[in-house]
Amino acid sequence: MRYINEFIDQKLRERATSLSLRTLSSNRNLIDFCSNDYLGFSRSEKLKSSIENQLQQTPSYSIGSTGSRLISGNDDFTEILESEIALFHNAKAALIFNSGYDANLGLFSSLPQRGDTVILDEFIHASIIDGARLSYANRYTFRHNDLNSLEEKLKLAKGRIFIGIESIYSMDGDAAPLQDIILLAEKYSAAVIVDEAHAVGIFGKNGRGLVEHYNLTDRVFARIVTFGKALGCHGAAVLCDENLRHFLINFARSFIFTTAASFYAHLSIKMAYKHLLETETSIIHNKVELFKKETQSIRELFVRSISPIQCLVVTGNEDAKKLASTLQRKSFDVRAILHPTVPLGKERLRICLHSFNTDIEIRNLAQTLVENI
Repeated sequence: MRYINEFIDQKLRERATSLSLRTLSSNRNLIDFCSNDYLGFSRSEKLKSSIENQLQQTPSYSIGSTGSRLISGNDDFTEILESEIALFHNAKAALIFNSGYDANLGLFSSLPQRGDTVILDEFIHASIIDGARLSYANRYTFRHNDLNSLEEKLKLAKGRIFIGIESIYSMDGDAAPLQDIILLAEKYSAAVIVDEAHAVGIFGKNGRGLVEHYNLTDRVFARIVTFGKALGCHGAAVLCDENLRHFLINFARSFIFTTAASFYAHLSIKMAYKHLLETETSIIHNKVELFKKETQSIRELFVRSISPIQCLVVTGNEDAKKLASTLQRKSFDVRAILHPTVPLGKERLRICLHSFNTDIEIRNLAQTLVENI
């Protein structure tokens, strides 16, 4: 055991030396400019009330699901909810997973097989990378949003080909060139899988996502939507056809071998979708435009983004952490994203805007950034 503990100590010292040691923190008294709660659903009193009202109408609900969905954790409510989610997103079917990580892990680990090829954008989420690794398929990455780089990898591909992208990238906030990628995929008979985690609730009619916004739902093989960002809840779903849904129920290990989420979690998702239909999503886009206007003098330091994720590149872990600390001392909850989470030299402050951030708060944050750059 001594050698194991020495290894642990060494790895932690290496992280501390490079100023990339991760720690947990809770800054609940600061103004939120870091969470993914873009529409404020997680703090919405109206949504809370609707969930509580529905709970009172179902007094016999269980606290826990008691097992995996293949044993005791399934019910009619969940399957009806999946049908409603599929209908909302203009998909043929949906399968709920306990988190976006579980959904990506299950899909990308079970569908590609040895001899197939998975091609991923270099900035794709870690859950998709981990899923692809478990699949034993051939794996390539292409330069971020670079069609020429993608085509180079498509020319090398063998077997069934899967392309994994995000519609809105979580660490940059920029959008994928969805239409061009799909055209290129069709040329090589490749299946495109789109993670819509940071687009749902923000883009498309009633927040249906960027794929729906561009009318591409029938040309995408599968989509992943998550409920822990703009919808303010927890969990995720794979949007697909009935055949893939049945396949995942049989082969996705992150679905098969885990206890299902509770009735409360699924009810929250249902009511969040109802709340989304009643929400004016243009508010968040107005907040984004205000922030861009107020930071115009330092715009060249930001990653180009159309989303509520606005990333200010501050090269080096030390400088990024210092600027984040300065903002936190002024009551703004902004976090530094450090290497190795992002590439060396691309460290940044990841600023998330929300519908509940007041115009004054946004202007004050922008002014503080301008004064401290």
